[in-house]
Amino acid sequence: MSTGYQIYDQNGVYFLTFTIVDWVDIFSRRRYRDIIIDSLQYCIREKGLLIYSYVIMTNHVHIIAKSADGKLSDTVRDLKKFTARKIIESIKNEPESRREWLLHRFEWVAKQRTTNTEYQVWTHENHAIEIQTNEFFFSKHEYIHMNPVRAGWVERPEDYVYSSANINSVALISEWQ
Repeated sequence: MSTGYQIYDQNGVYFLTFTIVDWVDIFSRRRYRDIIIDSLQYCIREKGLLIYSYVIMTNHVHIIAKSADGKLSDTVRDLKKFTARKIIESIKNEPESRREWLLHRFEWVAKQRTTNTEYQVWTHENHAIEIQTNEFFFSKHEYIHMNPVRAGWVERPEDYVYSSANINSVALISEWQ
């Protein structure tokens, strides 16, 4: 089901939100956050993804991004497909106290849709909003960085490691025009 928040201009800059099904707090574990970071780095290196801002919360990821290759939808699809597979593999193969519950949850959601095979980790929506002005860019940039502060995890945005606000975070950031 379409929400209307779609990537129409494959060359545009978008504010995107990737959400875990049923708002499951999968990213409360570092290894799952690291899967996202590693995958974003790969997409930057190999798929022409440009990232301007990002934050990884417990059950969703916000990014401001564009595709240098004009293939943003394809890159997002591949990123979500790959990370879903890696997250399921990690749940199955690494110590995980929530293993049965997580696998059951992701399996149950997948069975509600005819397009999935065994598990569904991400929602199908990306809540894509095209950014066309500097004002809107900087409001979304601040929104992204303030997420961990609003959640009460840190006092200042730059104190949260899994965010582009942290100068010691993994270098994923491209320059805004």
